[in-house]
Amino acid sequence: MKIIDSKNLHRWKAISLVEEQLDLPNGKRIAHTTILHPGASVILPITDDGRIVLINQFRPSLKKWLLELPAGTIEQPETPEQCAMRELEEETGYRAARFTSLGQVTPLAGFCDEIQHLFVGHDLTLSNGRECDEDEVIEVVTFSLAELEQKIVEGEITDTKTIACLSKAKLCGLI
Repeated sequence: MKIIDSKNLHRWKAISLVEEQLDLPNGKRIAHTTILHPGASVILPITDDGRIVLINQFRPSLKKWLLELPAGTIEQPETPEQCAMRELEEETGYRAARFTSLGQVTPLAGFCDEIQHLFVGHDLTLSNGRECDEDEVIEVVTFSLAELEQKIVEGEITDTKTIACLSKAKLCGLI
């Protein structure tokens, strides 16, 4: 693939909307619009007694509350793990003594280049560092794995990063 031309249509915070003229591997030239995103970290925090910490967050784009794992956008020059550490404490008030990487997922590959880095947070302790962003309305909740799986089955949890991270952790034998 070859980029022929690129035009920035809009920028908001660290996210850009870009239109590109591309030559595809099959030889066709197309115009394609992409959201450029710096990436994010998703954290599956597990307490010593095996409960999983989630957030119930009001999402203005959907105009409703979502049960989801804590997550956030990587801020330069952070690594994905540094972002995970920061976001976990900001959104939940917990710190993890160690993180296990579960790799990456690509949630919106049809129109966005975001990569989400998945982590399990172990050995949690409460801190005084909970400090949500201005546009975040968050409640911290905990559930057992069985309760979370039932909420997924019943459609109460629809957030893809949460479902992907839980699935990957379970497949890897970490929960």
